[in-house]
Amino acid sequence: MASIEVVRSELADAHKDTRLNIQSVLEGGSLTPEQRWGVAVACAFAARNERLKEAMLNEAEKALATPEPVIEDARAAASLMAMNNVYYRFRHMVGKESYSSKRPGLRMNRLAQVATNKVDFELICLAVSAINGCEMCIQSHEKVVLEGGLSEDQVHDAVRIASVIHAAAVGLES
Repeated sequence: MASIEVVRSELADAHKDTRLNIQSVLEGGSLTPEQRWGVAVACAFAARNERLKEAMLNEAEKALATPEPVIEDARAAASLMAMNNVYYRFRHMVGKESYSSKRPGLRMNRLAQVATNKVDFELICLAVSAINGCEMCIQSHEKVVLEGGLSEDQVHDAVRIASVIHAAAVGLES
């Protein structure tokens, strides 16, 4: 059973900054524990590194009084953004009105059927979209979370977690 400390110890000296950053982004900050661990777990799924995913799941289960809904939303957000980020990034990058006017025809019911709350789910989607590099999705989710009452500091902290989780996955693979 991997833990964050095991993952940190597996990072080579070339990834010392990532080792230090893992610890710092997952402690304190402006996010609630549910937001922090939802983002971390979803980003570990998006980063596609098995050891990192296992460590984030284990730590979330220890850190949260009720981890199940947070983990379920993290799984759903990672999966939905894997689909949406590809589709909407394509539409944005190709830059043709003809594609933008087409109906996506992709099921996204889970966006409206969250296990935690809508704003936290959108924050998790925002962090995963940052990893996946979808400008349209990042802008859309950022707008929703700010309108939902979260602050730019919370958005910033979520994206910091996403960046470090992604860096850790790269470090573990290199």
